[in-house]
Amino acid sequence: MTQYEIAVIPGDGIGTEVIDAALAVLKECESRYGIQLNYTFHDFSADLYRRTGKRITAADMDEIGKLDAVLFGAMGLPDVRGTEGLELGAQVEMRAHYGLFASLRPVQLFPGVESPVKAKDVDMLVIRETSEGMFAGLSDVHEPSDEAASDRMTITRATCEKLFDVAFSQARERRRRGTPGHVTLLHKSNALRSNVLMEKVFDEVAAKNNDVGSGKYYVDAGSMYMVTDPERYDVVVTENIFGDIVSEIAAGLVGGLGVAPSADVSLTHGVFQPSHGSAPDIAGKGIANPTAMILSAAMMLEWLGERREDELCTKTAQNIQSAVKAALAAGPQARDLGGTAGTQEVVDAILKNLPA
Repeated sequence: MTQYEIAVIPGDGIGTEVIDAALAVLKECESRYGIQLNYTFHDFSADLYRRTGKRITAADMDEIGKLDAVLFGAMGLPDVRGTEGLELGAQVEMRAHYGLFASLRPVQLFPGVESPVKAKDVDMLVIRETSEGMFAGLSDVHEPSDEAASDRMTITRATCEKLFDVAFSQARERRRRGTPGHVTLLHKSNALRSNVLMEKVFDEVAAKNNDVGSGKYYVDAGSMYMVTDPERYDVVVTENIFGDIVSEIAAGLVGGLGVAPSADVSLTHGVFQPSHGSAPDIAGKGIANPTAMILSAAMMLEWLGERREDELCTKTAQNIQSAVKAALAAGPQARDLGGTAGTQEVVDAILKNLPA
């Protein structure tokens, strides 16, 4: 039986609380199903930077990268910023270091969770490109100025090809699970030269994957359709900053960021974290919704199971997802979903619903 080495980075704010919740579920799964996980803990929080000036280094990431996966809570504090005025984020640096070009952000409207829209069957995967696009220039030389500032959007064929290959592969896999198996590109090729290339490469990759349906919308119209008719979407793929925005719109359709997991992946590395931030305003109160973090841990097991052809990992991931679905349907509900349950009550409900 394989033992997996997992790097755990709790981060800031509620990151530490939701990590503890996910680990409680994973440890029960170890006991109940026999999976073997060994954890190595790392502090690369904004709070650590504020206290010591230390932040994650290339050497740190090289060492962490030797492990099987990274489980990440949430990082960032609004008042802790780097020299350019940007919030610190080890996850952003890991994306660049490991070449994590795709952020997989599934959203599903679970029974028991209310949606602000009329749709009843919201089940989509938003794939956000995370290595270039509007983040391509984060390492560019920056000249401080109070008069003008600029950011750079860069799209490359090589990354687009990998990104779209993942999108069509995910659609094919989702079709086996009962979704339509369709990929939609959201882009802005009518106004951005970089997106002209992105659209061109998408068309080429779609032609090679003609067993999977595909379509395209300008991102502004596509965002409107996501709100007015979300059931039209299965897999949505888009540029970095567009994906950041669109994935949160999608999360809003199914109860919010508290139930929105994510996985930042390359062909070799994976970092798994909830889509939400550190929420320092509720940190330490025991009321954070841990569902997104627990579902992110399930995504980690699913990814490991696929990469290592480990059916036990895959089945354990499915059991966690089943327990989350049952707990959401029966309650109690976390406060961000309109209920009164605290973090531990949500964890207890999920543990109660884990299959034997």
